Amino acid sequence: MSNNYGAWLKARREAAGLTQQQLADLAIMTRSHIAHIEAGRRFPSEEDARRLDQVLNTGDVLTSFRPQEDIAVADYIETARQLEQQATVIREFAISYVPGILQTKEYATTVLHSTFPPKSEEECDRLVVTRLERAKILDDPITPVVWVLLDEAVLRRIVGGPDNMAAQIDHITRLAQVDRIRVHVLPFGLGAHALLSGMMTLMWFEDQPPAAYCEGMFAGKLHDSPNLVQRLHGMYDLALGDALPARESLALMKAIAEDYRRP
Repeated sequence: MSNNYGAWLKARREAAGLTQQQLADLAIMTRSHIAHIEAGRRFPSEEDARRLDQVLNTGDVLTSFRPQEDIAVADYIETARQLEQQATVIREFAISYVPGILQTKEYATTVLHSTFPPKSEEECDRLVVTRLERAKILDDPITPVVWVLLDEAVLRRIVGGPDNMAAQIDHITRLAQVDRIRVHVLPFGLGAHALLSGMMTLMWFEDQPPAAYCEGMFAGKLHDSPNLVQRLHGMYDLALGDALPARESLALMKAIAEDYRRP
């Protein structure tokens, strides 16, 4: 996100003698959303920006200079990871590999070693630790509520060998069996579905607008435009409606794991 934009908003707010809470009340926003904008982690919707301009008497500066498409992919990824830790509800869709918060150490290590340009052992170890730290949000038995939609390709692609895949699938099924997560599989036999274009994470929060993070090859984008997030949510729901029921999904996952264990 643009730190300059957030810093400018903070300067105008302080010049007006307003606290974050006071500005949030006047602009019909939440204090945490203001804080995220000022810190450069998020930016306002066009409607929010217009209200901020009105409250701060800044003409149309916040509306006109609202950050758009020139944000670095790495910034989007880092911001999405920060928001993930604050979310009360997370809905994941994966089309090619297991979502980060569900990866085992062995699976994550293999994925991180497969990138180009190659990473050093030290860097890979650091990234694996970071990925496993992200997964600790599942240590809380209730929050966040996590739904996972997996394309069958995620389960069939052998990452790190058959034994590692069996262990990875076992990890996901255990979380589902204790009702920590809910998992549905989009089977190969379905053919085309609404989410074929790439992975997606939908996030909801207690005190800020929902967000969506989408990622493809060398491309990542964090969306918090209400209309676009709603559209992405609709695409998720459409694909979810085509997926196997939870019980059948678990049965398929267990069968695939057993296939990996066979000599």
